[in-house]
Amino acid sequence: MRDTPRSQETAGETDAGHPQRRFGRAFAHITGASGSGSPHRSDGRPPQTPRGARHTGLYGRPGTPPPVPGRPFSLLPLAVLAVLAALFALVTWQVAAGGPLSTADERLGRALAGRGPEPLTELLADLGSMAVALPVLAAAIGYAVWRGQRVRALTAALAMAAVPALVVPLKLWIDRPGPFTDATGYYPSGHTATAMVAYGGAALLLAPYAGIRRTVPAAAVLTLATGAGLVLRGYHWPLDVAGSVLLCGMFPLVAAVVARTARRIRGSRAGRTGG
Repeated sequence: MRDTPRSQETAGETDAGHPQRRFGRAFAHITGASGSGSPHRSDGRPPQTPRGARHTGLYGRPGTPPPVPGRPFSLLPLAVLAVLAALFALVTWQVAAGGPLSTADERLGRALAGRGPEPLTELLADLGSMAVALPVLAAAIGYAVWRGQRVRALTAALAMAAVPALVVPLKLWIDRPGPFTDATGYYPSGHTATAMVAYGGAALLLAPYAGIRRTVPAAAVLTLATGAGLVLRGYHWPLDVAGSVLLCGMFPLVAAVVARTARRIRGSRAGRTGG
C-alpha cells in the first residue's frame, strides 16, 4: 500500500489533473514509444525500411545526398562523345596515311560518282553551301532571340563560327586530293559540316516550339541529302562526308556536357549556401 498517490503527470504536461494517455496502437508508432528504441515500431524489432535514417536532398526527396539536388549525372553523352572522337581519329588517320580504309573509300567514290539525275544531285549538294544553309540558321536564331532564348541562340551562332575554325586547318593538314581533280584540301567536307551545324542548330532552336520529333529528323535528312549529293556529283569522297559528320556530331554533345556540368556546379553552390 502506497503512502503517496501516483502522480497523473506525463512527460511534457504541466497539469496534474489531466488523464493519462493510453498507449494504444496509433500512439505506439510515434517515435520512441514504449521504449522500443525504434522510431517506427512498438514491438522492438528494427524497421524493414529505415525511413528515419534516410537523407533528403535540397528539396526533400529521399535518397539524395545533400548538397547536390536533381537527377544523377548521366554518362551516356560522354560515352557517345568518346565513340565519335575515336571514330573520327580512326578515319582521319586512315585518310592521312593512305591506309586500306582510304583506298576502299576512293574505289567506292569512283563507283558512285555520276549516279543519279544531275540536276537533283547538284541541288542536294548545294544544300550545304553558305548561301542556302546560313539563312536558315539565321532565321532560327532570330526567332529564338525574339522568344527570349538568347543563350541558346548564341550557342548556335558560336557552333557555326567554329566550323571554319576547325575544318580549314584540317583541310590544310590532311591535304587530300579530291575526286577527278588534282586540287587538294577535300577532307573533311566543308559543305557537309556547314549543313549539319546550320540545320542541326536550327532544329534544336525550333524544337521547343515545333517539336523535336519534327525538327531533328528534318535536319538529319537535309544533312544526309547534302552528303549524298556531294558524293554522287563527284565533289567529295565518302570519307570526306563521314569525317565531317563525326566531327560536327560532337558539337551538341560537348554543349550538353558543359551545360549539365555548369548546372551541377550551380546546384552544389546553392546547396552549400542553403546548408
